[in-house]
Amino acid sequence: MLLTLLHRRYGRTAWYFILLFFSLGIFSARLQANTCASPRYDENIRVKRVIDGDTLQLNDGRRLRLIGVNTPERGRNGQLAEPLANRAWHRLQTLASPGRHLKLRWGKEKKDRYGRLLAHVFTLDGRNLSASLLRAGMGAAIQIPPNLWAYQCYLQAEKNARKQKLGIWGQSYFAPIDVSRLATGIHGFHFIRGRLSRIGKSKTALWLNLGKHFALRIRKKDQAYFKQIDFQQLIGKVLTARGWIYAYKGQWRMNLHHPASLEIGPAR
Repeated sequence: MLLTLLHRRYGRTAWYFILLFFSLGIFSARLQANTCASPRYDENIRVKRVIDGDTLQLNDGRRLRLIGVNTPERGRNGQLAEPLANRAWHRLQTLASPGRHLKLRWGKEKKDRYGRLLAHVFTLDGRNLSASLLRAGMGAAIQIPPNLWAYQCYLQAEKNARKQKLGIWGQSYFAPIDVSRLATGIHGFHFIRGRLSRIGKSKTALWLNLGKHFALRIRKKDQAYFKQIDFQQLIGKVLTARGWIYAYKGQWRMNLHHPASLEIGPAR
């Protein structure tokens, strides 16, 4: 009815503006999807220093971990820096140099276990820092519930960098490690690969065993995210997972929080 009245009064001009309005809306939605933009912000902050490729210290002393990206670790406590750690650090400095004002969108969970703030960080003109790092290949996308806002957009940013073998995607150091070749002392964030041999359950977790000495652990509170996956059908398939490796009672483990951190390949 409204469109008919507009057409009678303004003729073709009305249709022109209607089409322009909808075209701009579609363009805006696509732009937001490509840039991982946010329609809202929760706090304005000022940067004191850049600690590493994904961590800032704010002017008031608080430390902030960027949501959605994990960059190579800088050397600390006598440990060597991972490849490209300094490049990721410098990249973040170009986006969040000391003294710069930024905008935050808080995660549903606002702090990690180290007490650091968790947020999506943006420049004043709306540029998403996590997405910028991912597009440059300066890190890998990570998904840790409940902080899942924009995770698909972050994965797409990573995908584009992987296609072009930018940054970490052109480094053999970051290639998936076969579970049979895990070395003593390995720790931290890695991609691992192995064939699913057995599935186990405990009161607190679901266990995906890749060989005899490595298991992916899906905590009970995260299992709802995996309900679309029939793991029994994946026995014999090659799985590639990303996350933090740790040792427990002679076995290597990795907590798997979200299915986007798991890639499923054909049987070997």
